[in-house]
Parts: sequence; structure tokens; C-alpha cells
Amino acid sequence: MSQTRAPAAPSWQEGVFAALKKYGIQQVAYVPDAGHSHVIREARVDPAIHDVVLTTEEEGVAVVSGAWLGGQRSVLLMQSSGVGNCVNMFSLLQMCRFPFLTLVTMRGEYAEFNPWQGPMGRTTQQALELMGITVLRADTPEEVEETVEAALDSVFEAGERVAVLLGQKLIGRKKWERD
Repeated sequence: MSQTRAPAAPSWQEGVFAALKKYGIQQVAYVPDAGHSHVIREARVDPAIHDVVLTTEEEGVAVVSGAWLGGQRSVLLMQSSGVGNCVNMFSLLQMCRFPFLTLVTMRGEYAEFNPWQGPMGRTTQQALELMGITVLRADTPEEVEETVEAALDSVFEAGERVAVLLGQKLIGRKKWERD
């Protein structure tokens, strides 16, 4: 029986997973997303990490909060379109002052083919900031690992709430499949 191997991940995606391991992340909550595919694959096979598949992103805010209450470090992976789904749940973070980290792959930016991604993509940072979440951004592969590590320090050393926006150029152009 042959086993199909996943394509090699870009180095920035490997850097994200390395940072999460270095900082002792024990739970990864996510709605499946191509931009986070390497981290998701690695989390699923790593016995030290519990991967939690979500039906909607706002569930992830509760999962990450519950992990913290249970003594574990967790991260929420989502696409920028999912940020809008979380706004009401972000009040939990603000009122309870839970440490929180989300890594957000951006849509609605560079070479976006889907017009439905535009509105949330243009307002992701503002929505997060309005809910009291500090926003860091990485747009080049060289920035990613350092930015994620800086966010992990802020979250788990200072108890902050931080989102790292991973620019759409990192993921690359998405194209409609044409017949």
C-alpha cells in the first residue's frame, strides 16, 4: 500500500509550527484552511498537541479560553473571513482577560479572485483592534517566525490578546479552476 506524501511546506509555514512547539502549544483549534495546512497536518500527527476541528471560528475562542483555564496553551487558526464570526465571542476575552492567540491567514487582498472575501479582508485588523486584540502582521516569509514568536511572548508572558495576520502574498494567488 503506497502512502501519498503532502507537498513540502514553505519555510514560513514550518517556522510557524516550530514556534508553536518551542512555546509549548498543546492545543490547536481550527476550521480547515489551505494557508494553515502545514500546521494543521503537523498538529494532527504530533502526540503532544491536541487538534480541535471546529465547525465555526467562534467556537475556537471558547476552546482557547477553556484550554487556558485547564492549564494548557492553545492557538486558534482561522482565515480573515472567520474573524467576523468571532466578534461577539471576543467579548469573553475582554471581560475575562484570558490570554489569546490567533493566527489569521488573510483573504481579500493581493490578487483576490473572490469578491465576497473583500469586505472582511479590508476590515479584519480594525475588527480585531475594536475588540481589544493587538494586531501584528507578517507579509514576507522572513517576518513570519519572529512575528509569531513575538506574539507568543506577549500572550503567554504578558497575558495579552494578540492576532497575527499572515498576508495573502504569503499564501500565494488563488485561482478559479477553469474547465
